Amino acid sequence: MDERTENIRLMDSTANPAPLGLCGFGMTTLLLNLHNVGLFGMDSMIMAMGIFFGGLAQAVAGKMEWRKNNLFGTVAFSSYGLFWIILIALQMLPKLGLGEAPTPISMGWFLTLWGIFSIGLWIATFDMNKMTQVLFATVALLFFLLAAADFTGNETIKLIGGIDGVICGSLALYIALATVINTTRGKEILPIR
Repeated sequence: MDERTENIRLMDSTANPAPLGLCGFGMTTLLLNLHNVGLFGMDSMIMAMGIFFGGLAQAVAGKMEWRKNNLFGTVAFSSYGLFWIILIALQMLPKLGLGEAPTPISMGWFLTLWGIFSIGLWIATFDMNKMTQVLFATVALLFFLLAAADFTGNETIKLIGGIDGVICGSLALYIALATVINTTRGKEILPIR
């Protein structure tokens, strides 16, 4: 390379993929936890949202974050996108005769591992804005509450987890929409601190 070529820096003109991933996470988390608080049953609407918006949209956002060299966004969106796909597969595979349904104990451990993973991501948010820190704290708490509900069979713990999940999903959706609105308007309309 000549000296002129070495001094050229490419400008990143691609859109911020985080709102897409946060919308996929937030809306799907909201729906599942509205189910957990008892507003409606587990049906194909939740499963379709889980596969396509919670799963696929977040995986796409993770890939886009990778292109932007954002390690946190890549790991968070790709992992949680795959979580949703796995969660729906755990529901559907037994119905298709492809394995036994997970037991409450095995689901408890599955959710516990996701809670531990989420604590790691929460620690990574300590240099980010407070809303993102609170979001990942509620994500970790959600996994641990739902794991405890599976381990114990306690419906009150599941209800508390559902309430936390509604808060968590709402916060993710707020951050996503505030980012889109603020970016589109070119000024802070909705605060993200």
